[in-house]
Amino acid sequence: MAKRNLNDLQTFVVVAREGSFTRAAAQLGVTQSALSQSIRQLEARLDIRLLTRTTRSVSPTEAGERLLQKVGQRFDEIEAELDALTELRDKPAGNVRITCGDHVLRTTILPKVMPLLRAYPDVRIEFDLSYGFRDIVADRFDAGVRLGESIDKDMIAMPIGPPLRMAAVASPSYLASRAPPKKPQDLLSHTCINMRLPTYGGLYAWEFERRGRPVNVHVEGQLTFNTSPLIVQAALEGMGVAFLPEEEFAPHVAEGRLVRMLEDWCPFFPGYYLYYPSRRQPSPAFKLVLEALRLTGRHGTAA
Repeated sequence: MAKRNLNDLQTFVVVAREGSFTRAAAQLGVTQSALSQSIRQLEARLDIRLLTRTTRSVSPTEAGERLLQKVGQRFDEIEAELDALTELRDKPAGNVRITCGDHVLRTTILPKVMPLLRAYPDVRIEFDLSYGFRDIVADRFDAGVRLGESIDKDMIAMPIGPPLRMAAVASPSYLASRAPPKKPQDLLSHTCINMRLPTYGGLYAWEFERRGRPVNVHVEGQLTFNTSPLIVQAALEGMGVAFLPEEEFAPHVAEGRLVRMLEDWCPFFPGYYLYYPSRRQPSPAFKLVLEALRLTGRHGTAA
């Protein structure tokens, strides 16, 4: 029996997963025309349509989806085995892809992985900044970072930061003509700076709790962002009350640029965890990242 061209199959897997010839071509380092030709040749050889193409997107047909599920998993296993071979080298190497928010990246992850990258120049880490709940398996990430209370149960989770508290803050200029809120419900009469959650598309309901009594407040205001640095900046400019983990505001509160409110309504909650699929064998490079991010004296637990 004639040998099949596995390059065309790998090309199909990348195009189907990316949903775009443009992104797939960039990932594979080839032209879009070469990519299209490979897919046409594969479809002609199998005598079946694998991809549905429109002007805006590319998606697998029923046959293409079946092939993607079967073949894609095999290519993932091959890549994992090739990565594992780096254990035989003097220095581990490989790529690690992590999706996370910008604040935890700046304050927690980068300070811990920088020494690792200096010690292992063949290890490469790609960060995807996102506040949405990405499907790390479907999107081919090695790991993601979320707050501990929001991690799926089928993931391995490892704490990488201490417990957190939320903080409601405003600038002295904003509070100059307004009475600060005494209870969460008072925020309804204030101008607040909202955050839109990318995963669900809705506005984040501010969550408070005191003496075991939870209170959620749907605030209103002129500004809405989907990233925390802009919320901090808007608060500093006197555009309203902001609500984020207290670390985001800490230097500004310490120096008087922001005033903290409702502190007794903001208890501690589980902090950031790095999570990854329990069924995936970690590569040597990923094991190094795990060790670099692991909290001293703490162990990862299944969430």
